Amino acid sequence: MTLLVTGGAGFIGANFVLEWLGRSDERVVNLDALTYAGNPENLVALEGDERHIFVHGNIADRALIAGLLAEHQPRAVVNLAAESHVDRSIHGPGDFVRTNIQGTYNLLECALEYWRGLDAAANSGFRFLHVSTDEVYGSLEPDSPPFTEATAYQPNSPYSASKAAADHLVRAWHHTYGMPVLTTNCSNNYGPLQFPEKLIPLVIANALAGEPLPVYGDGMNVRDWLYVSDHCSAIRAVLANGRPGEVYNIGGWNEMPNIDIVNVMCDLLDELRPRAEGPHRELISFVKDRPGHDRRYAIDARKIERELGWRPAETFQTGIRKTVQWYLEHPSWVANVQSGAYRRWVDLNYRQGS
Repeated sequence: MTLLVTGGAGFIGANFVLEWLGRSDERVVNLDALTYAGNPENLVALEGDERHIFVHGNIADRALIAGLLAEHQPRAVVNLAAESHVDRSIHGPGDFVRTNIQGTYNLLECALEYWRGLDAAANSGFRFLHVSTDEVYGSLEPDSPPFTEATAYQPNSPYSASKAAADHLVRAWHHTYGMPVLTTNCSNNYGPLQFPEKLIPLVIANALAGEPLPVYGDGMNVRDWLYVSDHCSAIRAVLANGRPGEVYNIGGWNEMPNIDIVNVMCDLLDELRPRAEGPHRELISFVKDRPGHDRRYAIDARKIERELGWRPAETFQTGIRKTVQWYLEHPSWVANVQSGAYRRWVDLNYRQGS
């Protein structure tokens, strides 16, 4: 038995592959393009493990995808490959269209042909699981109820628009061709191995370097926070028991403003790695807000709890402590991803000033 996982060297993908192989002997064919956020170092623990087959390639390469399906005969495709950073989508939306829309289309076309050629038993058991985001639903008012699976799509950034388009393609391949697809829409992930362009690892890395901790606008943009290991367990639950054609929202029940997140991390760092010059909160710097910054996301995850019995194991307090401790214990990983190109990117997006 084999899974084909796309994007398995990235943050969520690598955590998923590591946890899958830590719990199962089922092989994983791991396809990743190794763009800036795809890091082979994330998978170093699997060196020499015959259950892990890494393939350097892009989901836009249809011949490659078709060949991998024919050779390895996976029972499922888990699509985690995506361009996923809103700020990058503002500066370069073309990459998001190519990967998130065209790439997903290529995967669907190849998977459909492969699925149709399977024998009856394998055909019945095959699944195509597409991992998406809560950002496709748009922005919530402060007193609005959380997003459900029935919430209308209103994407507001090139990133979320590209993911929304991919979600619609996946839905269409089920309703038009009968392909057994599953879609998950998750809230903001955090945890080990996250590239430090996202808020939590960026704050940790900057704090350790004694640099300003950039917070967009007034810091009151609200997100629901999901520990990455909980996300991985939800994906496993949906893959095992989700109903084909269905969408499952995955959230952490941790809705908090960004400034509160930063303050919690500062206080944790004061405890775990005190700063001689004073409290880490003194490093907080409010910067000009990004264009079209959604004000609030919140996930209603009752459907996956009701149908599949899944709930997050971590509270934000337990998950953020594990996350900060991981970054403190892995300084070489952080140093290795902070290249000159990364520093230029941070300067572009987090210039000081309001």
